[in-house]
Amino acid sequence: MTRDSGLGTRDSLTRRDFLGRATAAAVLGSTGFFPNPDPGRAESRVTNHGALSPIGVQLYTVRRHMQESVERTLEQVARIGYREVEFAGYFGRPAREIRSLLDANGLTAPSAHSADMSAVRTRLPQVLEEAGIIGHRYVICASLPRMEPTADGFRRLAEEFNRAGAEAAKAGITFGFHNHAGELAPLGDTTGYDILLAECDPSLVTMQMDLFWTRRGGRDPLEFFAKHPGRFSSVHVKDMDASGAMVDVGAGQLPFARWFARSEQAGIRHYFVEHDSPQDPMASITASYRHLASLR
Repeated sequence: MTRDSGLGTRDSLTRRDFLGRATAAAVLGSTGFFPNPDPGRAESRVTNHGALSPIGVQLYTVRRHMQESVERTLEQVARIGYREVEFAGYFGRPAREIRSLLDANGLTAPSAHSADMSAVRTRLPQVLEEAGIIGHRYVICASLPRMEPTADGFRRLAEEFNRAGAEAAKAGITFGFHNHAGELAPLGDTTGYDILLAECDPSLVTMQMDLFWTRRGGRDPLEFFAKHPGRFSSVHVKDMDASGAMVDVGAGQLPFARWFARSEQAGIRHYFVEHDSPQDPMASITASYRHLASLR
């Protein structure tokens, strides 16, 4: 399944459809390539031996397995070594059952892709209630509505994000936005992503940077870390090969060690491995975990 690149493209609808099915059971992208305090409140750090910690996984990567068996999938994820997961739908399971399954496997879920704009506009109280039960600290908007890619359109979106963030804050939860390449397309002398960073209240809206899509959109994550320190509470970690294709972490060319040396400046607390369409999802998240665990 192809992931979206932003701005309500066909791909974002595909992801939204996936999230919608998972929830219902329960309840212009740039192609430029540049080679080269709850249970979810774990602090990101580099250990005394230099290892990255904690390492999490976005469960969208293993969605086929989750559809077959949430229990077995979470057990396998924990066995690989992950201690954090990020949800993209709950696969027909009520929030209290999800929390019990996490506890049984020694996992926490500090974040979820549960706050797309449809959910924000129609059922945000339910999203926040579920988040509180499961232990999410963050609810993330990971796909934008269909919208005109204009500066004014992104300013209006920032206003909506701020309102959602204010509502989430009342529940002790932080609202966030996950970027793709489309938001990095030029809009005159700026981009949609730059507008969101400028217009969203940092006390109400956090940013989850997708490192792959940021680079695919022609920008360097370090540029954003320096200009907007402390704004990026989590990142999606996926790699890119010389052709610009998505590959397992460690099989590509992205300079993760250099980027993560600036984690404190960026504000990164959580690192979620992801691959949008791996041939063998479990093998993919195993290889990616091993590479990240070896980073020094």
